[in-house]
Amino acid sequence: MEVTPFGIRVYLLVVLVASGVLLIWMARATASGRLKRNHFAGIRTPSTMAGDAAWLAAHRRTQKYTVIGGIAMIVSGLVAALPLTAWMLAGAVLLGSGIMVTCLIAGARIGGRAAREVIPPVDSPES
Repeated sequence: MEVTPFGIRVYLLVVLVASGVLLIWMARATASGRLKRNHFAGIRTPSTMAGDAAWLAAHRRTQKYTVIGGIAMIVSGLVAALPLTAWMLAGAVLLGSGIMVTCLIAGARIGGRAAREVIPPVDSPES
C-alpha cells in the first residue's frame, strides 16, 4: 500500500494541531471571562447571548468538553503526520473530527442549559 504524500501529512498536521490549540485557548478564554460575549467565537445560542452571566455560566460548564475536542484534534493531527496509507489517514482524521464535533454539540447543549439557569425568569402577565 502506498503511503500518503509528505506534503499532505504536514498540511494536516498543521491545520489539525492549530485547530485543536485554538479550541483549547478559546475554551479557557471564554470560561475565564477573557473572551467576552461576541458574535464570532464561543457558544452563540439565544440563551448564552442573553447576558454576560449566561455567557460565562455556559462556557464555564462546558470548558472540559471543548478542551477534549481540542485534544482530539491535536492527537488526530499528530497521527496524520505518521506515514500512513490514505485510508488509515482518513480514518484518523475522521475519528478525531467526530470526537471534536460530538464534544462541541454536547457542550453547546449543556452550556445552553447552564445559561438558562442564570437568566432571570420572565413573569407571565396575570389574566
